[in-house]
Amino acid sequence: MSAEPIVTALDLHRRYGEGDAAVDALDGVSVSFDRSRFAAIMGPSGSGKSTLMHLLAGLDRPTSGTVVLAGTDLAGLDDGDLTELRRDRLGFVFQFFNLLPVLTAEENIVLPLTIAGRKPDPEWLEHLIDIVGLGDRRTHRPAELSGGQQQRVAVARALVSKPEVVFADEPTGNLDSKASGEVLQLLRHAVDDFGQTVVIVTHEAWAASYADRLVALSDGKVAHDGPAGSEDDVLALMREGS
Repeated sequence: MSAEPIVTALDLHRRYGEGDAAVDALDGVSVSFDRSRFAAIMGPSGSGKSTLMHLLAGLDRPTSGTVVLAGTDLAGLDDGDLTELRRDRLGFVFQFFNLLPVLTAEENIVLPLTIAGRKPDPEWLEHLIDIVGLGDRRTHRPAELSGGQQQRVAVARALVSKPEVVFADEPTGNLDSKASGEVLQLLRHAVDDFGQTVVIVTHEAWAASYADRLVALSDGKVAHDGPAGSEDDVLALMREGS
């Protein structure tokens, strides 16, 4: 039995600029992502991987094509509706953490709910703080945390509202190898034990090897879509496509 897609893109095009200066960041990309799976998007610089994530997450709009997220066609939403959808149904992890420096770790974690005027589920919040290993750091502000601890706060923040999908854009790009491994294990744990859907953009083969599936882009098109395999498998695939 096949898994149920949570987000589907059909014939996505994204053009920047006009005339002779126009650049096609995406050129007819069709791809879907299943619920409760971990997917990685890879590709060389300029391949369109971050553009694809931004379109899937409603952070940008395609020049043409369709994105359907949990049954909702994003093209039918105005900017206010898109903002609400991102707030209520999606989680985000970015390379540079994006924590508010005046808030404690716990306050940063619950920030999406605070903005939405909702209270966290106390049991879920305690479980998350325990899972990300920040029980003794919950009252610390970001400046008092290491980079890895800050990114673990960001992962917990992405999960606190139990979103439809967590999108992570280069989540290990600003971390050392030990902290990177901890963050990827957290995302893997979220998929395996919470049934979360995670889609990451990465340029690191070992990070992609944590995923179930690898989508590789080249020149704005899908060059590969299949099991991620081991780090060596991912490296071999990237060499073939280069």
